[in-house]
Amino acid sequence: MDWKPDRQAKKAIYKQLAEYIENGIADGTYPPDKPLPSERTLAKQLDLNRSTVVAAYDELESNGLIQRNRGSGTTISKDIWGITKKRIPSWNRYIEAGSFLPNLPITQRIRKEAVEHKLINLASGELSEDLFPLKSLREITSSRSFIGSLGYDHPQGNAILRETITKHVKQYRNIETNPSSILITSGAQQALHLVVQCLLKQGDAVALEDPSYNYNLPTFKSTGLRPLYIPVNEDGINPDDLLSLYKKHRIRMIFLNPAYQNPTGALLSEKKRKAILDISSEYGIPVVEDDPYSLTSFTGEKVSTLKSMDVNGNVLYISSLSKIIASGLRIGWIIGPTPVIERLSDAKQQIDFGHASYTQWVANDFLESENFHSHIQNLTKQLEMRKDQIVKSLHFYLGDKVDFSIPMGGIHIWVKINKEVNEVQLLEESIKRGVIYVPGYTMGSQKGFARFTFARENEGAIDEGIKRFAEALESI
Repeated sequence: MDWKPDRQAKKAIYKQLAEYIENGIADGTYPPDKPLPSERTLAKQLDLNRSTVVAAYDELESNGLIQRNRGSGTTISKDIWGITKKRIPSWNRYIEAGSFLPNLPITQRIRKEAVEHKLINLASGELSEDLFPLKSLREITSSRSFIGSLGYDHPQGNAILRETITKHVKQYRNIETNPSSILITSGAQQALHLVVQCLLKQGDAVALEDPSYNYNLPTFKSTGLRPLYIPVNEDGINPDDLLSLYKKHRIRMIFLNPAYQNPTGALLSEKKRKAILDISSEYGIPVVEDDPYSLTSFTGEKVSTLKSMDVNGNVLYISSLSKIIASGLRIGWIIGPTPVIERLSDAKQQIDFGHASYTQWVANDFLESENFHSHIQNLTKQLEMRKDQIVKSLHFYLGDKVDFSIPMGGIHIWVKINKEVNEVQLLEESIKRGVIYVPGYTMGSQKGFARFTFARENEGAIDEGIKRFAEALESI
C-alpha cells in the first residue's frame, strides 16, 4: 500500500485511512473475495498506531462497508456486492461535504455541557425563566380567544403584528417605519442569515466587529464571504478604521451591534454613530444594525439606534423579543427598504412558508398590553442587580488578576485575564468545577479573554460561578 496520511490536515488520520479504504473498495483495489489486512499488519505497513487502524475499521464497519469475522479476518460486506445490493450511505462523508458549516467544536461542546450537565451557566445568552413575563403570557393564552388564522399567513408576517411593531419601534426606539417595511423572522439569527444569503455573494468583503458574536458564526463562512475585522473600544469601533477598511478592500456591508455590544458591553457613542452613517451615505455601504439590548439601559436613558438616525435608508435594522421577553417565542424582525424586505420575505417563504401564526398572536398581544412597559422596567432592574453581583464577585475572587469595563446595559461582561493562560485548559478546569462560560478566542482575535453572561443565573449562582472560575484559573 503506497498511501500515506497527511499529518498536517485537520481531518483525523483514522478518518483519512477509512476514506482511502472506502475508495479502494469502490474502485476494486480491495476485491470482495479477499480479506483486508489485519489491524496489526496494516498498522505496521503504514507506520501507524494499531489504535488508529482499529478506529478506521470501526468507522467502516459502522457504515456497513466491512465485516469482522473471528477466524477469517476482516472482509468487505457482502451486502455491497451480493444479491441484495444494499449499502448504507457513508453519512460522515456527506456531513463533511455539506456547504453549510457546523459551529466550532468548542461552541458545540459548551452547548452540550450546558444541556447535559448541571452547571452554573455563565455562557448562555438566554434569559432565565424567572425573567420571562410568564404570568402575562399565560393570561393571554388562557383568557383571550385566538382570532388569527391557522393557515399560512402573509409572507412578511402577520399584518396586525407588523402594525404593532411599527408603533413599538416608534415609541421605544424612535424609528419611523411602516408595516410594508417589516419582515417577521424566527429570531434575529434567521434575520441575519437571510441578509447574508440574499444580499451578498461569495468573495464579498464585509466588516465585522472584533470581538463579536459574529466572529466565528458559520453563516458568514458558509457563504464564502471575506470577513474583515474592526477593533471594538469602550465606545465602539473607530469610524476611521471603517473608512480605511473600505478604501483598501471595498467592503460591501457593515455589521454592527451598537447598543451594549456582545460581548464587550460597549455602547457606540452618538458622535461615532453619526460618523458611521456619514461614511455609509458617502460610499453607499449598507449597515446591518443588530439590536437585542437597547431597551436594557441601566441608567434609564433612551439609547439612540442607528436606524433612528438614518435619513437615507442605508440601515437594515434587526431586533427580536428573545432578550427582552422570551427566546421561545422565536419572534424577530428586519426593518429596511420595501424591495429588500420583499426579497428577504421571498427567501423566508422558501425556507418555512412564513412564521407561526400562534406565537405572532401572543407576541402582538403582549407588545400591545399595558404590562409590556412594566415588564421592561422590572427586567432592567433585575439585570442590573445581577450585573452588580458579577462585578462584586469578580473584584472579590479575582481582584487584579482580571480587568473589565462595567457595562451600562445588556447581559454580558467582557473580562481580560491578566496572565498568559491555555484557554482550552482553563475552560476544562472550569467545567470540572461546575461552571461554564464562553472563552474569548471564539469571539475575537485577541487571546486571554472570557465572556460571562449574567442573564441566566441568579445572584447566588453568579457568585458561586465566579468563585469556581477563580479556582480553575488558580489551578493552571
